Amino acid sequence: MSLSHLYFYITFTFTSLGLAFHRTHLISALMCLEGMMLSMYVALSIWSVENSSASFTPTPMLLLTLSACEAGIGLAMLVASTRTHGSDHLHNLNLLRC
Repeated sequence: MSLSHLYFYITFTFTSLGLAFHRTHLISALMCLEGMMLSMYVALSIWSVENSSASFTPTPMLLLTLSACEAGIGLAMLVASTRTHGSDHLHNLNLLRC
């Protein structure tokens, strides 16, 4: 296993653990998701360079586009929940009370 693959696995694992254990604020959950998407982008970029195939070249850009859309939706949810509930704590967001 190369060093770049090890960095990808470590980064993805740490952001997954951060998402699992530090779920107090919505912004911290969004940051962990962005870290996961960034590590996947780097892994896909390295993978497309290693394969050197023209059909795999747009894949990292597609993932980056979807990641930007996910970040925009996440920030819109953060603003909406802060306006309606008064804070971005995840324990205040209960779908059963809506």
